Amino acid sequence: MEAFPCPARVRPARSHLARASGVLGILCGAWLAAAPAHAFCGFYVGKADASLFNSASQVIIARDGPRTVISMLNDYQGEPREFALVVPVPQVLQRGQVNVGDRRIFERIDAYSSPRLAEYRDDNPCEPRIALQRALPAAAAGRATTAETDTRARATGVTVEARYTVGEYDIAILSARESDGLEVWLRDNGYRLPAGASAALAPYLKLGMKFFVARVNLAEHARSGSALLRPLQFAFESEKHMLPLRLGMLNANGPQDLIVYALGRQGRVEATNYRTVRLPANVELPGFVKQDFASFYRAMFDRQAQREGLRAVFTEYVWDTGWCDPCAADPLTPAELRQAGVFWSDTQRTVLTRLHVRYTPQTFPEDLMLQETRDRANFQTRYVLRQPWTGPAECDAAAAYLDQVRQRHDRQARTLSDLTGWELARVLDRMELKPPFAPQPDSAPWWRSLWQQSWSTR
Repeated sequence: MEAFPCPARVRPARSHLARASGVLGILCGAWLAAAPAHAFCGFYVGKADASLFNSASQVIIARDGPRTVISMLNDYQGEPREFALVVPVPQVLQRGQVNVGDRRIFERIDAYSSPRLAEYRDDNPCEPRIALQRALPAAAAGRATTAETDTRARATGVTVEARYTVGEYDIAILSARESDGLEVWLRDNGYRLPAGASAALAPYLKLGMKFFVARVNLAEHARSGSALLRPLQFAFESEKHMLPLRLGMLNANGPQDLIVYALGRQGRVEATNYRTVRLPANVELPGFVKQDFASFYRAMFDRQAQREGLRAVFTEYVWDTGWCDPCAADPLTPAELRQAGVFWSDTQRTVLTRLHVRYTPQTFPEDLMLQETRDRANFQTRYVLRQPWTGPAECDAAAAYLDQVRQRHDRQARTLSDLTGWELARVLDRMELKPPFAPQPDSAPWWRSLWQQSWSTR
Protein backbone atom coordinates (compact mmCIF):
# COMPACT_ATOMS: atom_id res chain seq x y z
CA MET A 1 0.00 0.00 0.00
CA GLU A 2 1.10 3.49 -0.69
CA ALA A 3 0.99 6.44 1.45
CA PHE A 4 1.79 9.45 3.37
CA PRO A 5 -0.52 10.91 5.96
CA CYS A 6 -1.65 14.20 4.54
CA PRO A 7 -4.10 16.28 6.57
CA ALA A 8 -7.45 17.39 5.33
CA ARG A 9 -9.19 20.01 7.36
CA VAL A 10 -12.94 19.99 7.09
CA ARG A 11 -15.36 22.80 7.74
CA PRO A 12 -17.84 22.24 10.57
CA ALA A 13 -21.56 22.19 9.82
CA ARG A 14 -22.55 23.91 13.06
CA SER A 15 -20.05 26.68 13.60
CA HIS A 16 -18.42 29.58 11.81
CA LEU A 17 -15.17 28.70 10.07
CA ALA A 18 -12.18 30.24 11.82
CA ARG A 19 -9.36 31.61 9.67
CA ALA A 20 -6.88 28.98 8.60
CA SER A 21 -3.99 28.79 6.21
CA GLY A 22 -2.28 25.76 4.82
CA VAL A 23 -2.01 23.40 1.98
CA LEU A 24 -1.15 19.81 2.63
CA GLY A 25 -4.48 18.36 1.97
CA ILE A 26 -6.08 20.82 4.23
CA LEU A 27 -9.85 21.15 4.61
CA CYS A 28 -10.83 22.96 7.97
CA GLY A 29 -13.22 21.97 10.63
CA ALA A 30 -15.06 21.80 13.88
CA TRP A 31 -14.93 18.34 14.88
CA LEU A 32 -12.48 17.83 12.99
CA ALA A 33 24.96 31.74 -11.33
CA ALA A 34 27.89 30.75 -9.01
CA ALA A 35 30.29 33.41 -7.68
CA PRO A 36 34.07 32.93 -7.48
CA ALA A 37 35.55 31.36 -4.37
CA HIS A 38 36.18 33.66 -1.42
CA ALA A 39 38.45 33.51 1.55
CA PHE A 40 36.38 32.33 4.47
CA CYS A 41 36.23 35.70 6.20
CA GLY A 42 32.49 36.09 6.03
CA PHE A 43 29.66 35.49 8.44
CA TYR A 44 25.97 34.70 8.38
CA VAL A 45 23.82 37.85 8.62
CA GLY A 46 20.23 36.81 7.84
CA LYS A 47 17.83 34.05 6.94
CA ALA A 48 14.47 33.59 5.20
CA ASP A 49 12.39 31.07 7.15
CA ALA A 50 9.02 29.45 6.45
CA SER A 51 7.13 32.27 8.18
CA LEU A 52 7.73 34.45 5.09
CA PHE A 53 4.96 32.56 3.31
CA ASN A 54 1.49 33.07 4.77
CA SER A 55 -0.03 29.87 3.40
CA ALA A 56 2.90 27.53 3.97
CA SER A 57 2.37 24.06 5.41
CA GLN A 58 5.38 22.22 6.82
CA VAL A 59 6.00 18.48 6.86
CA ILE A 60 8.98 16.46 8.07
CA ILE A 61 9.55 13.08 6.41
CA ALA A 62 12.11 10.71 7.95
CA ARG A 63 12.41 7.63 5.76
CA ASP A 64 14.72 4.63 5.42
CA GLY A 65 13.50 1.97 3.02
CA PRO A 66 9.74 1.54 3.48
CA ARG A 67 9.86 2.71 7.10
CA THR A 68 8.53 6.24 7.33
CA VAL A 69 7.83 8.78 10.03
CA ILE A 70 5.77 11.83 9.06
CA SER A 71 5.43 14.93 11.24
CA MET A 72 2.77 17.50 10.31
CA LEU A 73 2.70 21.02 11.70
CA ASN A 74 -0.86 22.25 12.12
CA ASP A 75 -0.94 25.89 11.07
CA TYR A 76 -4.60 26.24 11.99
CA GLN A 77 -5.60 29.52 13.64
CA GLY A 78 -8.90 29.47 15.48
CA GLU A 79 -10.81 27.80 18.30
CA PRO A 80 -9.49 24.31 19.13
CA ARG A 81 -13.04 22.93 19.13
CA GLU A 82 -13.29 23.94 15.45
CA PHE A 83 -10.37 21.84 14.27
CA ALA A 84 -9.97 18.34 12.93
CA LEU A 85 -7.85 16.41 10.46
CA VAL A 86 -8.77 13.85 7.85
CA VAL A 87 -5.62 12.06 6.73
CA PRO A 88 -5.20 9.21 4.20
CA VAL A 89 -2.97 6.50 5.74
CA PRO A 90 -1.72 3.18 4.31
CA GLN A 91 -2.92 0.98 7.12
CA VAL A 92 -4.81 0.96 10.40
CA LEU A 93 -2.46 2.82 12.71
CA GLN A 94 -2.20 1.49 16.23
CA ARG A 95 -1.99 3.87 19.14
CA GLY A 96 1.76 3.37 19.43
CA GLN A 97 2.24 4.50 15.83
CA VAL A 98 0.91 8.00 16.55
CA ASN A 99 2.60 10.64 18.65
CA VAL A 100 2.05 14.29 19.57
CA GLY A 101 5.28 16.15 18.91
CA ASP A 102 6.80 19.50 19.81
CA ARG A 103 6.41 22.52 17.52
CA ARG A 104 9.93 23.57 18.40
CA ILE A 105 11.45 20.83 16.27
CA PHE A 106 9.90 22.50 13.21
CA GLU A 107 11.36 25.83 14.30
CA ARG A 108 14.79 24.23 14.69
CA ILE A 109 14.82 22.38 11.39
CA ASP A 110 13.40 25.43 9.60
CA ALA A 111 16.05 27.73 11.07
CA TYR A 112 18.86 25.27 10.29
CA SER A 113 17.87 24.84 6.63
CA SER A 114 16.58 28.35 5.87
CA PRO A 115 17.86 30.31 2.87
CA ARG A 116 20.60 32.54 4.19
CA LEU A 117 22.55 35.70 3.57
CA ALA A 118 26.30 35.81 4.19
CA GLU A 119 28.52 38.86 4.25
CA TYR A 120 32.17 39.08 3.22
CA ARG A 121 34.54 42.03 3.38
CA ASP A 122 37.32 42.79 0.94
CA ASP A 123 40.86 43.02 2.19
CA ASN A 124 43.01 46.11 1.69
CA PRO A 125 44.02 45.91 -1.99
CA CYS A 126 47.39 47.35 -1.02
CA GLU A 127 48.05 44.49 1.42
CA PRO A 128 47.39 41.34 -0.57
CA ARG A 129 47.10 38.20 1.52
CA ILE A 130 47.43 34.53 0.72
CA ALA A 131 44.04 33.43 1.94
CA LEU A 132 42.56 30.01 2.43
CA GLN A 133 40.18 29.56 -0.48
CA ARG A 134 36.98 27.69 0.20
CA ALA A 135 34.73 26.96 -2.74
CA LEU A 136 31.12 27.97 -2.51
CA PRO A 137 28.68 25.11 -2.19
CA ALA A 138 27.43 23.73 -5.46
CA ALA A 139 25.29 25.62 -7.40
CA ALA A 140 3.54 21.99 8.25
CA ALA A 141 -21.39 21.32 20.65
CA GLY A 142 -22.32 18.03 21.46
CA ARG A 143 -21.23 14.80 19.94
CA ALA A 144 -22.99 11.54 19.36
CA THR A 145 -21.98 8.62 21.56
CA THR A 146 -19.44 6.12 20.29
CA ALA A 147 -22.09 3.41 19.83
CA GLU A 148 -24.36 5.73 17.85
CA THR A 149 -21.48 6.84 15.66
CA ASP A 150 -20.34 3.29 14.93
CA THR A 151 -23.91 2.20 14.06
CA ARG A 152 -24.28 5.04 11.55
CA ALA A 153 -20.84 4.23 10.20
CA ARG A 154 -21.80 0.64 9.39
CA ALA A 155 -24.96 1.88 7.65
CA THR A 156 -22.88 3.96 5.24
CA GLY A 157 -20.27 1.29 4.55
CA VAL A 158 -17.77 2.89 6.89
CA THR A 159 -15.99 0.86 9.57
CA VAL A 160 -14.41 2.48 12.61
CA GLU A 161 -11.27 0.33 12.78
CA ALA A 162 -9.76 1.87 15.91
CA ARG A 163 -10.27 4.61 18.49
CA TYR A 164 -7.85 6.10 20.99
CA THR A 165 -6.62 9.37 22.47
CA VAL A 166 -3.06 10.65 22.04
CA GLY A 167 -2.20 13.86 23.87
CA GLU A 168 -4.91 16.40 23.07
CA TYR A 169 -6.29 14.49 20.07
CA ASP A 170 -9.17 11.99 19.94
CA ILE A 171 -8.40 9.71 17.01
CA ALA A 172 -10.48 7.35 14.87
CA ILE A 173 -9.22 5.18 12.01
CA LEU A 174 -11.84 4.62 9.29
CA SER A 175 -12.16 2.29 6.34
CA ALA A 176 -14.85 2.57 3.69
CA ARG A 177 -16.23 0.68 0.71
CA GLU A 178 -17.17 3.74 -1.31
CA SER A 179 -16.16 7.38 -1.25
CA ASP A 180 -19.84 8.39 -1.23
CA GLY A 181 -20.36 6.46 2.00
CA LEU A 182 -17.29 8.04 3.55
CA GLU A 183 -18.56 11.48 2.58
CA VAL A 184 -21.97 10.71 4.14
CA TRP A 185 -20.31 9.57 7.36
CA LEU A 186 -18.21 12.72 7.56
CA ARG A 187 -21.25 14.93 6.94
CA ASP A 188 -23.31 12.99 9.52
CA ASN A 189 -20.55 13.61 12.03
CA GLY A 190 -20.52 17.36 11.57
CA TYR A 191 -18.10 17.90 8.70
CA ARG A 192 -19.13 20.29 5.95
CA LEU A 193 -17.19 19.04 2.96
CA PRO A 194 -16.36 21.21 -0.04
CA ALA A 195 -17.67 20.32 -3.47
CA GLY A 196 -15.88 17.41 -5.07
CA ALA A 197 -15.03 15.62 -1.84
CA SER A 198 -16.14 12.16 -3.02
CA ALA A 199 -14.08 12.45 -6.19
CA ALA A 200 -11.02 13.49 -4.18
CA LEU A 201 -11.45 10.65 -1.67
CA ALA A 202 -12.04 7.94 -4.28
CA PRO A 203 -8.41 7.48 -5.49
CA TYR A 204 -7.24 6.79 -1.94
CA LEU A 205 -9.98 4.21 -1.42
CA LYS A 206 -8.92 2.45 -4.63
CA LEU A 207 -5.42 2.21 -3.18
CA GLY A 208 -6.88 0.47 -0.13
CA MET A 209 -6.00 3.32 2.18
CA LYS A 210 -7.62 4.08 5.52
CA PHE A 211 -8.56 7.48 6.89
CA PHE A 212 -7.19 8.90 10.10
CA VAL A 213 -9.54 11.42 11.76
CA ALA A 214 -8.21 13.50 14.66
CA ARG A 215 -10.34 15.85 16.78
CA VAL A 216 -9.19 18.09 19.57
CA ASN A 217 -10.05 16.81 23.03
CA LEU A 218 -10.65 20.13 24.77
CA ALA A 219 -10.00 18.82 28.29
CA GLU A 220 -6.69 17.24 27.27
CA HIS A 221 -5.75 20.33 25.30
CA ALA A 222 -6.31 22.50 28.40
CA ARG A 223 -4.17 20.14 30.48
CA SER A 224 -1.36 20.25 27.91
CA GLY A 225 -0.74 23.92 28.71
CA SER A 226 0.00 24.65 25.05
CA ALA A 227 -1.71 27.65 23.46
CA LEU A 228 -1.17 26.20 19.96
CA LEU A 229 -2.04 22.77 18.65
CA ARG A 230 0.98 20.51 18.68
CA PRO A 231 2.13 18.57 15.61
CA LEU A 232 1.00 15.02 14.96
CA GLN A 233 3.51 12.32 14.03
CA PHE A 234 2.84 8.97 12.29
CA ALA A 235 5.06 5.92 11.92
CA PHE A 236 4.17 3.43 9.18
CA GLU A 237 5.58 1.38 6.31
CA SER A 238 4.91 2.02 2.63
CA GLU A 239 6.67 1.06 -0.55
CA LYS A 240 5.84 4.41 -2.12
CA HIS A 241 7.41 7.69 -1.10
CA MET A 242 4.60 10.17 -1.73
CA LEU A 243 2.61 13.19 -0.62
CA PRO A 244 -1.08 13.03 -1.59
CA LEU A 245 -1.74 16.67 -2.33
CA ARG A 246 -5.03 16.29 -4.22
CA LEU A 247 -7.23 16.01 -1.14
CA GLY A 248 -5.89 19.29 0.20
CA MET A 249 -6.73 21.22 -2.94
CA LEU A 250 -10.49 20.97 -2.47
CA ASN A 251 -10.81 24.25 -0.60
CA ALA A 252 -7.50 25.87 -1.52
CA ASN A 253 -7.84 29.63 -1.86
CA GLY A 254 -5.24 30.52 -4.47
CA PRO A 255 -1.70 29.12 -4.79
CA GLN A 256 -0.46 27.19 -1.78
CA ASP A 257 3.06 26.73 -0.42
CA LEU A 258 4.43 23.47 0.94
CA ILE A 259 7.81 23.08 2.63
CA VAL A 260 9.07 19.52 3.01
CA TYR A 261 12.01 18.62 5.24
CA ALA A 262 13.11 15.18 4.02
CA LEU A 263 15.52 13.24 6.22
CA GLY A 264 17.26 10.12 4.93
CA ARG A 265 20.47 8.11 5.15
CA GLN A 266 21.39 7.93 1.47
CA GLY A 267 21.26 11.43 0.01
CA ARG A 268 19.19 14.13 -1.64
CA VAL A 269 15.42 13.70 -2.12
CA GLU A 270 13.74 14.78 -5.34
CA ALA A 271 10.37 14.56 -7.09
CA THR A 272 9.87 11.92 -9.77
CA ASN A 273 6.71 13.22 -11.46
CA TYR A 274 7.48 16.96 -11.42
CA ARG A 275 10.62 18.87 -12.25
CA THR A 276 12.98 19.31 -9.32
CA VAL A 277 14.81 22.62 -9.75
CA ARG A 278 17.54 24.23 -7.69
CA LEU A 279 16.81 27.84 -6.88
CA PRO A 280 19.40 30.39 -8.01
CA ALA A 281 21.99 30.60 -5.26
CA ASN A 282 25.54 31.63 -4.36
CA VAL A 283 25.29 34.92 -6.21
CA GLU A 284 26.36 38.38 -5.06
CA LEU A 285 23.71 40.97 -4.26
CA PRO A 286 23.82 44.70 -3.49
CA GLY A 287 24.53 45.64 0.11
CA PHE A 288 21.10 47.15 0.80
CA VAL A 289 19.55 43.66 0.65
CA LYS A 290 20.96 43.15 4.15
CA GLN A 291 18.27 45.47 5.54
CA ASP A 292 15.39 43.48 4.05
CA PHE A 293 16.52 40.04 3.01
CA ALA A 294 12.97 38.70 3.48
CA SER A 295 11.55 40.99 0.79
CA PHE A 296 14.27 39.92 -1.62
CA TYR A 297 13.66 36.22 -1.01
CA ARG A 298 9.88 36.48 -1.37
CA ALA A 299 10.24 38.39 -4.63
CA MET A 300 12.88 36.01 -5.93
CA PHE A 301 10.84 32.89 -5.10
CA ASP A 302 7.68 34.44 -6.60
CA ARG A 303 9.52 35.13 -9.85
CA GLN A 304 11.13 31.70 -10.07
CA ALA A 305 7.83 29.94 -9.31
CA GLN A 306 6.07 31.95 -12.03
CA ARG A 307 8.83 31.21 -14.50
CA GLU A 308 8.19 27.50 -13.91
CA GLY A 309 4.43 27.97 -14.18
CA LEU A 310 3.91 26.71 -10.59
CA ARG A 311 4.81 23.24 -11.88
CA ALA A 312 8.19 22.68 -10.23
CA VAL A 313 9.56 21.45 -6.93
CA PHE A 314 12.36 23.74 -5.74
CA THR A 315 15.37 22.55 -3.78
CA GLU A 316 16.36 25.05 -1.08
CA TYR A 317 18.84 23.00 0.94
CA VAL A 318 20.77 19.70 0.91
CA TRP A 319 23.31 19.06 3.66
CA ASP A 320 24.58 16.53 6.16
CA THR A 321 22.89 17.40 9.43
CA GLY A 322 26.11 17.26 11.42
CA TRP A 323 27.45 20.58 10.16
CA CYS A 324 26.79 23.67 8.02
CA ASP A 325 28.75 26.50 6.38
CA PRO A 326 27.75 29.19 7.05
CA CYS A 327 25.28 28.24 9.76
CA ALA A 328 21.88 29.90 9.98
CA ALA A 329 21.39 27.90 13.20
CA ASP A 330 23.31 25.25 15.11
CA PRO A 331 23.28 21.77 13.56
CA LEU A 332 20.60 19.40 14.82
CA THR A 333 21.62 17.20 17.72
CA PRO A 334 20.94 13.43 17.74
CA ALA A 335 18.15 14.06 20.27
CA GLU A 336 16.54 16.64 17.98
CA LEU A 337 16.82 14.33 14.99
CA ARG A 338 15.03 11.70 17.05
CA GLN A 339 12.24 14.23 17.79
CA ALA A 340 12.01 14.85 14.03
CA GLY A 341 11.38 11.13 13.46
CA VAL A 342 14.87 9.82 12.69
CA PHE A 343 14.76 6.22 13.91
CA TRP A 344 18.11 4.90 12.67
CA SER A 345 21.05 4.86 15.06
CA ASP A 346 23.79 6.30 12.84
CA THR A 347 22.30 9.80 12.84
CA GLN A 348 25.56 11.32 11.64
CA ARG A 349 24.80 9.94 8.17
CA THR A 350 21.49 11.79 8.00
CA VAL A 351 21.01 14.09 5.02
CA LEU A 352 18.40 16.86 5.11
CA THR A 353 16.72 17.98 1.89
CA ARG A 354 14.47 21.04 2.04
CA LEU A 355 11.94 21.23 -0.80
CA HIS A 356 9.60 24.15 -1.49
CA VAL A 357 6.52 23.77 -3.67
CA ARG A 358 4.02 26.42 -4.77
CA TYR A 359 1.06 24.92 -6.57
CA THR A 360 -2.60 25.02 -7.53
CA PRO A 361 -5.03 22.21 -8.43
CA GLN A 362 -4.36 22.96 -12.09
CA THR A 363 -0.56 22.95 -11.91
CA PHE A 364 -0.22 19.89 -9.62
CA PRO A 365 -2.92 17.48 -10.85
CA GLU A 366 -1.06 14.47 -9.41
CA ASP A 367 0.12 13.59 -5.94
CA LEU A 368 3.79 14.39 -5.31
CA MET A 369 5.95 11.30 -5.79
CA LEU A 370 9.42 11.39 -4.21
CA GLN A 371 12.61 9.37 -4.28
CA GLU A 372 15.84 9.39 -2.32
CA THR A 373 19.01 9.54 -4.40
CA ARG A 374 22.61 8.76 -3.47
CA ASP A 375 23.69 12.31 -4.26
CA ARG A 376 25.20 13.74 -1.07
CA ALA A 377 26.60 16.93 -2.63
CA ASN A 378 25.89 19.91 -0.40
CA PHE A 379 23.72 22.76 -1.65
CA GLN A 380 22.13 25.75 0.02
CA THR A 381 20.25 28.84 -1.11
CA ARG A 382 22.96 31.21 0.06
CA TYR A 383 23.29 34.78 -1.13
CA VAL A 384 26.40 36.88 -0.72
CA LEU A 385 27.15 40.49 0.18
CA ARG A 386 30.70 41.62 -0.58
CA GLN A 387 31.54 44.84 1.16
CA PRO A 388 34.38 46.77 -0.50
CA TRP A 389 37.44 48.04 1.30
CA THR A 390 36.75 51.61 2.44
CA GLY A 391 40.01 52.44 4.17
CA PRO A 392 43.00 54.22 2.70
CA ALA A 393 44.40 52.58 -0.43
CA GLU A 394 47.39 54.30 -1.98
CA CYS A 395 49.20 51.90 -4.22
CA ASP A 396 49.40 50.92 -7.87
CA ALA A 397 46.80 48.16 -7.35
CA ALA A 398 44.17 50.54 -5.93
CA ALA A 399 42.98 51.92 -9.27
CA ALA A 400 42.43 48.45 -10.71
CA TYR A 401 40.65 47.38 -7.51
CA LEU A 402 38.25 50.37 -7.67
CA ASP A 403 37.42 49.55 -11.28
CA GLN A 404 36.68 45.95 -10.26
CA VAL A 405 34.34 47.19 -7.52
CA ARG A 406 32.42 49.39 -9.98
CA GLN A 407 31.98 46.43 -12.32
CA ARG A 408 30.92 44.27 -9.39
CA HIS A 409 28.22 46.77 -8.40
CA ASP A 410 26.91 46.72 -11.94
CA ARG A 411 26.72 42.89 -11.92
CA GLN A 412 25.07 42.84 -8.50
CA ALA A 413 22.37 45.28 -9.60
CA ARG A 414 21.61 43.31 -12.76
CA THR A 415 21.55 40.03 -10.88
CA LEU A 416 19.07 41.39 -8.34
CA SER A 417 16.87 42.85 -11.08
CA ASP A 418 16.83 39.56 -12.98
CA LEU A 419 16.11 37.39 -9.91
CA THR A 420 13.28 39.54 -8.56
CA GLY A 421 11.89 41.50 -11.51
CA TRP A 422 12.67 44.75 -9.70
CA GLU A 423 13.33 47.66 -12.05
CA LEU A 424 17.07 48.05 -12.64
CA ALA A 425 17.05 51.84 -12.33
CA ARG A 426 15.39 51.61 -8.92
CA VAL A 427 17.89 48.99 -7.80
CA LEU A 428 20.74 51.32 -8.72
CA ASP A 429 19.03 54.15 -6.83
CA ARG A 430 18.70 51.95 -3.75
CA MET A 431 22.40 51.14 -3.90
CA GLU A 432 23.21 54.86 -3.31
CA LEU A 433 26.65 54.45 -4.80
CA LYS A 434 29.14 57.18 -4.04
CA PRO A 435 32.63 57.86 -5.37
CA PRO A 436 34.99 56.12 -5.61
CA PHE A 437 32.68 53.11 -5.99
CA ALA A 438 29.96 54.62 -8.20
CA PRO A 439 30.19 53.61 -11.86
CA GLN A 440 31.90 56.31 -13.88
CA PRO A 441 29.60 58.19 -16.31
CA ASP A 442 31.74 57.35 -19.31
CA SER A 443 32.09 53.68 -18.33
CA ALA A 444 28.42 52.86 -18.71
CA PRO A 445 27.49 51.19 -22.03
CA TRP A 446 25.89 53.69 -24.42
CA TRP A 447 22.82 51.46 -24.78
CA ARG A 448 22.04 51.09 -21.07
CA SER A 449 19.20 53.62 -21.04
CA LEU A 450 17.97 52.90 -24.55
CA TRP A 451 15.29 50.36 -23.55
CA GLN A 452 15.15 51.04 -19.84
CA GLN A 453 11.42 50.29 -19.71
CA SER A 454 12.08 46.72 -20.80
CA TRP A 455 13.78 46.11 -17.45
CA SER A 456 10.70 47.11 -15.49
CA THR A 457 8.42 44.55 -13.94
CA ARG A 458 5.29 44.28 -16.02
